[in-house]
Amino acid sequence: MRGKLKQRILLFFPFVVLMMGMILTPVLFLRTYRQIAFEHTSALCEIILENSPEAEPQLLASLKDYQSLTEQSLRENNYLEKYGYRTDDFCKGFPPDTFLFPILLFLVAACAFAFGILQFRKKNRIRIADLTEYLEQVNIEAGGTLIQTQEDDYSHLQDEIYKTVTTLYQTRETAVTAKKNFAENLANIAHQLKTPITAAFLSLQIMKKEGIPEIYAIQIERQLERLNRLEESFLMLSQIDAGTLPLKWEKVDLYTVLNLAAENLSDLLRRYNISVDIPENGCIEFWGDLEWTMEAFINLLKNCMEHSQPSGTVHCVYSGNPLYVEIRIWDDGTGFDTEDLPYLFERFYRGKRAVGNGIGIGLALARSIFELQNGIITAYNLQNGGACFEIRIYSH
Repeated sequence: MRGKLKQRILLFFPFVVLMMGMILTPVLFLRTYRQIAFEHTSALCEIILENSPEAEPQLLASLKDYQSLTEQSLRENNYLEKYGYRTDDFCKGFPPDTFLFPILLFLVAACAFAFGILQFRKKNRIRIADLTEYLEQVNIEAGGTLIQTQEDDYSHLQDEIYKTVTTLYQTRETAVTAKKNFAENLANIAHQLKTPITAAFLSLQIMKKEGIPEIYAIQIERQLERLNRLEESFLMLSQIDAGTLPLKWEKVDLYTVLNLAAENLSDLLRRYNISVDIPENGCIEFWGDLEWTMEAFINLLKNCMEHSQPSGTVHCVYSGNPLYVEIRIWDDGTGFDTEDLPYLFERFYRGKRAVGNGIGIGLALARSIFELQNGIITAYNLQNGGACFEIRIYSH
């Protein structure tokens, strides 16, 4: 409270000085003007009496008549102009500092007021800068939640900022802990699945040797492969959620990584009689992980392949500029269902036009991999039909 009171006093003191100056200056001007007029009139009378002592009665009578004149009569009286006198002829003898004191008083009051305002604004800027710097340090995690306390008009705002930052820290720690626990649980489930899947594969091989009907062996093997993919996806998701996915940062050539992804799908592409068109557009590179980027492109190409027309083509184009590299992958199928577009990249979501035995995790994994490399992915339908994925990986 004392700090606030002191600040208010410092703020209003220059204002009070300025107001006093504005009030006293006209009074002092008027008083000085009357004093000068009286002194000049006395000097004039003295000169007249020295030259004509007998004119004293007439002079006193004239002074009484002068006092009875109105201000309008004084302004209209230009008697001396007939003899060539002007106003400036009677300003001689005025002391140079006659009006100096009132002017100085006004200037001092104005300067004090301006100085007070500048100091107040400077103090406000410093306090705002301190609070801004505190928030910046919190955002970059350069310090704790402590904040230097001061008693002023910003004290309440300062307290609320401290409370908000403390609450956000607690909320973040709770969310990070929950996310870490989820990732650990997901990894544990995936590892637990690994043992029975491996044992089931071994049993299937033994059963094949003992003459199990092929139709049953194929069905069992298909389900085991699906479980194996699910287990691998769980492990990858747990690594992404825990922030432990191993990324190797290097220059990745887009033409190379797209061709590697297509080669990994060569068997499926031949089975569905689908071709992949990747025109070479020069050496365009970005900083990222070759293996994981290839994994993300495999998921996108596979999705487009499954939704292409028979004997269709999956198209890939890429380009780059100083800000980002851009990759577009599209097919010539029927496109996405409009209701599916907002949810395509959610985990375990399968759209209305989903095909195959996927579990709805490929697009979610692709998005996570691109985001880890400072990228974004969007999906939309082309005007002429077909679904398109657009990826941008930013340089900074």
